[in-house]
Amino acid sequence: MIDIKKLDRKLLSVEKPARYVGSELNSVIKNKEDIDIRFAFAFPDVYEVGMSHTGMQIIYGLLNSIDNIWCERVFTPWTDMEKVMRDNDIPLYGLESKDELKEFDFIGFTLQYEMSYTNILNMLNLANIPFKSKDRGNDIPLVIAGGPCAYNPEPLHDIIDLFTIGESEELLPQLMKLYEEEKSKGWNKKSFLELASQMEGIYVPQFYDVIYNDDGTIKERKVLNENAKEVIIKTIIKDLDKSYYPEKSILPYIDVVHDRVVLELFRGCTRGCRFCQAGMVYRPVREKTVNTLYSQAESLIDSTGHDEISLTSLSSGDYSCLSDLAVKLLDKYEEQKVSLSLPSLRLDSMTFDIIERIQEVRKSGLTFAPEAGTQRMRDVINKNLTEEQILGPVETAFNLGWSTVKLYFMIGLPGETIEDVLGIKELAYKVKDKFFQRPKEDIKGNLKINVSASCFVPKPFTPFQWVKQDGIEELYDKAKSLQREIKDKKVSFSYHEPKLSFLESVFARGDRRLSDALIRAWEKGCKFDGWYDMFDFKKWVETFDELNIDPSFYASRGRELDEILPWDFIDCGVTKEFLIREYKNSIEALTTPDCRIVCSNCGVNNKLIGGVCPHVQNN
Repeated sequence: MIDIKKLDRKLLSVEKPARYVGSELNSVIKNKEDIDIRFAFAFPDVYEVGMSHTGMQIIYGLLNSIDNIWCERVFTPWTDMEKVMRDNDIPLYGLESKDELKEFDFIGFTLQYEMSYTNILNMLNLANIPFKSKDRGNDIPLVIAGGPCAYNPEPLHDIIDLFTIGESEELLPQLMKLYEEEKSKGWNKKSFLELASQMEGIYVPQFYDVIYNDDGTIKERKVLNENAKEVIIKTIIKDLDKSYYPEKSILPYIDVVHDRVVLELFRGCTRGCRFCQAGMVYRPVREKTVNTLYSQAESLIDSTGHDEISLTSLSSGDYSCLSDLAVKLLDKYEEQKVSLSLPSLRLDSMTFDIIERIQEVRKSGLTFAPEAGTQRMRDVINKNLTEEQILGPVETAFNLGWSTVKLYFMIGLPGETIEDVLGIKELAYKVKDKFFQRPKEDIKGNLKINVSASCFVPKPFTPFQWVKQDGIEELYDKAKSLQREIKDKKVSFSYHEPKLSFLESVFARGDRRLSDALIRAWEKGCKFDGWYDMFDFKKWVETFDELNIDPSFYASRGRELDEILPWDFIDCGVTKEFLIREYKNSIEALTTPDCRIVCSNCGVNNKLIGGVCPHVQNN
């Protein structure tokens, strides 16, 4: 049991005690006497980041809507709070009850970013829970995980008992029901995992083994338990209108990254950008109706008092009823000064009539993502954007009064040359010219163009899953060359840390042999690796050297198309044949049209039950 009075006293010594107190409006408190299953939703980052995650709000509300389940939240304590906890023997606890995590049935981690993996270990250690599944018996909570990074679960295979692959809104309640039934019979961890492994979308790593070739590549995967499946098929929500979405969201005491109502317009994407894992694994597209979204907005505004509604998806401008929804929401909330935001618009889907009206409530800058500076590279990555489609909307935005623009790019894309990199500068300068080439009387505001470049990271289940990542020095050279060339004061430039992107690539495409590296790196003090001021690349280099692991084997090596990949046993709906076809098209810089225009036969429109693409007919 946590000594609450002692905890309260110690919280006065940390920077942001509101991260650790709970009791926020709309958080859920239940009577433990009425509860059969206790579930800790664990977000492996700080409170402000985790509380901005829509998936957390969905799963939290969903599980708590079931009478005999109590879902609580737990986040990674920042370093000041961690020190207080270790110095005073305060174990990691659930925010709602303040009970230590050992008293829970499940600890469920969401895997949003590979660089949060050491935080998972830090949280387990703070909870006094052994790292490895084999060391956790029947009296220790089950450690499960899901989310986008679970599409390659292998680097965490020793640590996680069970992975959920795909969308969990239907799967998790079924898993909880199975657990309740088994618990009533007398709890046995292995028996439960055997039964769970027969469910769609469940992967239990201990029921498999991997044999390697002499060159380090995978020779074969073996199924060790007769209950386990050869292939794990992702789960999807077939009808988003009927799926659970919270009517309330928890109101934090402190500012968080996204402090607003979030409406999820649809899941999936039809664009087919070849670098984008989300665009592949979240297929097929499934939209909510305007009436559903309007009703959800009403409930969330009424229960929170937020003054902003964010219309989110992978590409919000592709929502087929965007204008209807936006007008309906603006008509209701404009006088109350509740604004709308559209955080993920493509340049070729800009609806300036709506955006102009949105800006009447709250003015903000515009963010565009051309991704590449030259047409050749945009064709390679299948961005399907011409220079005219970029500059035209930018000019329109300037004419409507905008003067601050953010432009997002990537460097290190497959087949990229230094001319392609410097094309980023040329495009940014053309954007600047569009501002000043207008009549003087139309030029208003102080132009500011913020150019940012991330380093390309090859991801599983994309057409680029086979390509090598540029080396660290090569990425630095490209970024610094671009930095030297951008000399205009109206254009600022920043780039992502190549060493961090290198490590992200290692774990994005890593295999089982990396589990021990994670543990060793944590033992050396690695945590919050995704935070630049906390990232210590030297410790990771030492870790790989000590374990005789070559990280470039995972990051900087191209794969043969017939190589067995660590995640090949997962079926995300998109076929490998389609990904290979798209990879070959990228080499020739051949584009593939948007799925709404021509079906590209990716596989999801006939492989997933209930997952027929809405824009095409079955072939």
